Amino acid sequence: MTRRPLVIGNASGFYGDRSDALREMLTGGPLDILTGDYLAELTMLILGRDRLKNPDLGYAKTFLRQLEEALGLAHERGVRIVANAGGLNPAGLADAVRTLAAKVGVPVRVAHVEGDDLTARVDGALTANAYLGGAGITACLRAGADVVVTGRVTDAALVSGPAAWWFDWAPDDHDRLAGAVTAGHVLECGTQATGGNYSFFARHDIRRPGFPLAEISEDGSAVITKHPGTGGAVTTGTVTAQLLYETQGVRYLGPDVTTRLDTVRLTDEGADRVRVTGVRGEAPPASLKVGVTRIGGWRNEIVFVLTGLDIEAKARLVRTQLTEVLEGVADTTWTLARTDHEDANTQETASALLRLVVRDPSPDRVGRALTSTAIELALGSYPGFHVTAPPGPAQPYGVFTSTLIPSDEVPHVAVLPDGTRIPVPPAEPPASPAPPAFEAPGSGGGAPEGVGGVAPAGSGAEPRETVRAPLGAVAGARSGDKGGDANVGVWVETDPAWQWLLHTLTVDAFHALLPETARHTVDRHVLPHLRALNFTVTGILGDGVASGHRFDPQAKALGEWLRARHLDIPVALLPAPEATS
Repeated sequence: MTRRPLVIGNASGFYGDRSDALREMLTGGPLDILTGDYLAELTMLILGRDRLKNPDLGYAKTFLRQLEEALGLAHERGVRIVANAGGLNPAGLADAVRTLAAKVGVPVRVAHVEGDDLTARVDGALTANAYLGGAGITACLRAGADVVVTGRVTDAALVSGPAAWWFDWAPDDHDRLAGAVTAGHVLECGTQATGGNYSFFARHDIRRPGFPLAEISEDGSAVITKHPGTGGAVTTGTVTAQLLYETQGVRYLGPDVTTRLDTVRLTDEGADRVRVTGVRGEAPPASLKVGVTRIGGWRNEIVFVLTGLDIEAKARLVRTQLTEVLEGVADTTWTLARTDHEDANTQETASALLRLVVRDPSPDRVGRALTSTAIELALGSYPGFHVTAPPGPAQPYGVFTSTLIPSDEVPHVAVLPDGTRIPVPPAEPPASPAPPAFEAPGSGGGAPEGVGGVAPAGSGAEPRETVRAPLGAVAGARSGDKGGDANVGVWVETDPAWQWLLHTLTVDAFHALLPETARHTVDRHVLPHLRALNFTVTGILGDGVASGHRFDPQAKALGEWLRARHLDIPVALLPAPEATS
């Protein structure tokens, strides 16, 4: 007997997302499961510091505040809640939910998943957590849990775990699990799937986009949509953008299944409905990723405002004046942002920003003494001297690294509503490791033979008229972080544009368009069904977001920078100019 589709929505994409989203999702339309994703690399560091202050904390406190009203609504509507808000203390959060339920008079059965916390095994770690799969969530739901809270599971596990429970999938139902993981990856960042952070944002009203949901079928296919009347939009473009976000390679490795992103097909099924089909899965790897955070040292910064003429000379003067005080500091970075305009009609637009960032193992070398020395220049430096903020003390910064651990060395445990502890065995790994599904570094990024169906440059094909224009005139992009690496997904909307993109945006071209990536290894991955390329830039984010290594520490806008770069684009691919009356 075929079971009806599972309707599963998301109400949180990060720790700090819209506080009323749980209510909005519970009252906006039918749901079976409501998920919340609260964890990211930076969040684990924040929760680790919380736990240092109070061992009873370490979970997302905002989740409890949201539940005060949402718990009753979910109970009335028969909606089960699954969230990774447990962070470093899922057992503590489960107890807090029970206390809250008693306070508001809502009878709920609460379960949690644990075993991911490996901090005690890693010397010098603030936090160390394995990325668990969805099987523990499945076990909790099978035991009748109304609320399941977890620690560090993969973001997509919040969807694949409930789907496996709903349809009673086996661990080796790889294609079905891969379909659910794909849906989970689309939902996990909330409104990014409904028009938020979208390259073509002007096409839709995204002042307040609604949160996404998925209707998952028994075969693993899904329809991505949102509640009626909510803002934003669900289109093949918004779904493509989220599919490309923070992925590394064609094979999307996970603890339950390896998902082949190059098999994903999207179909427009009408207003705010996109069907996801064709997803193939393979056995998961034999190891789990472990994310490790540490306190890396101390940092400080000061931003000098340079106004009017002689900007470069003013910047050189400040750097020279601070040379002596910066001697011995472990890491010093100067960045001059030329935000100034010639003959500007406002003072702000006549000004550039000179940013000094310092890092050191000792807070004394980068503390208030250093920034105060910079301020002491105020009456004896460049004309118009001022800064954006007063001198401040040094602040600790974090370092994120990741490693691998055999899956069978991690004690994945489902703690059921009655307190029973159920060990969750790891998924069966493949008989032999899968080959890498990307082009080798140094290949120049040329397309694999036969992909795309278009003759590359120099093949004798008829040339096309081109014009110098930004890549964003024909392509969308979305970018993000994975530890110290960045990924940039680029897609186009038509087959002719795809044929051009495939043979034009090589690794060499990527390096040329984004010079800051030139000294980093870049891998290019081809996703033909999505008309998309995905680039991984190794090491550009240093020690990860918490270290503040770059101006854009999570590479959120790296894709938009790429879209703003100019290259020769065939005129036939560019949108027709708007008619003037």
